[in-house]
Amino acid sequence: MDKDRIAGAAKQAKGAMKDAAGKTTGDRNLQADGKMDNAEGKLQKEVGKAKDTVRDAVRR
Repeated sequence: MDKDRIAGAAKQAKGAMKDAAGKTTGDRNLQADGKMDNAEGKLQKEVGKAKDTVRDAVRR
């Protein structure tokens, strides 16, 4: 498992918490930051998946 997958999942969790906190407090900036972190995390996770796929293909 690539480190980008792990870091991406962590960033998604952080983004979800920020988004929820922003919704609860009515802080639109915090909510937007959370959505941005979540999107970055999803992208980073997909990059990690792609790296794993390439690595597995090369090993075969």
